[in-house]
Amino acid sequence: MPSDAHCHPFDMKGSQPNAEAERNALNLTVAASSWNGDELYYHKELAQQAAHVGGPSIALCFGVHPQLPLVEPRSVRASLESMYQFAESGVLSAIGEAGFDLYNEAYQSTEPMQDELFILELELAKARGLPLVLHLRRAMHKVFTYSKQLAALPAVVLHSYSGTYEEALALRKRGIAAYCSFGTTIALNHRKTMRACALLPPDMLLFETDAPYQPLRGQPYSTYRDIFTVVRTAAMLRSEAGCMPYTEEELDQLNDDHFKRIFFQTSS
Repeated sequence: MPSDAHCHPFDMKGSQPNAEAERNALNLTVAASSWNGDELYYHKELAQQAAHVGGPSIALCFGVHPQLPLVEPRSVRASLESMYQFAESGVLSAIGEAGFDLYNEAYQSTEPMQDELFILELELAKARGLPLVLHLRRAMHKVFTYSKQLAALPAVVLHSYSGTYEEALALRKRGIAAYCSFGTTIALNHRKTMRACALLPPDMLLFETDAPYQPLRGQPYSTYRDIFTVVRTAAMLRSEAGCMPYTEEELDQLNDDHFKRIFFQTSS
């Protein structure tokens, strides 16, 4: 069964009204990211429907997005309170996306608050025994600051991985159960990301669409179907580098195994 390690079903409703029908047709299991109650309740409803009819599962993820202190500062407290509420109820498969966004001076101005929020999310993930999904934009160095705490978590997913091959290995050497989740950027000539995807050990690989936010060239948004392009591209990159596994079928199975282990804490 194909799996998408990071997407936003709630945000796909407007631009892709048939997205959920397509996901069901593809039998695609997804990890749905939320930062407010409306999103989480929508994703929870989809998950309940899937369980009722035997459709593809949805892993529920919730975090205070690191962009929130800048773009919607008045929503930070409500998002934080919702995160604790949903974690306490036991419905979450992961905390996140959490992390740091230092893309420009405006985002950098909120770094102290991003630090405060991240510590709370990290502590919650540790207390609940949940994986943590990281959003890191120009902020890979921040992960190493918290490496000791991150090493205590069952898994750490680096969403839309943009670091180097060497940085990923360094995280593993620090005892972090890190998974580098690659999206459409590997099909968009991002050389650093392509190299990491080609060379990393198989047990660190994960794949995603970030739908609808990471479109392929010439497309207005990304879709669930893009997961197949991502896996196909990863297979090509690993084949060219001589790194196993490098068939689409092998990578698809590997991705699904890792997805289940991370978000449903089961082994295949």
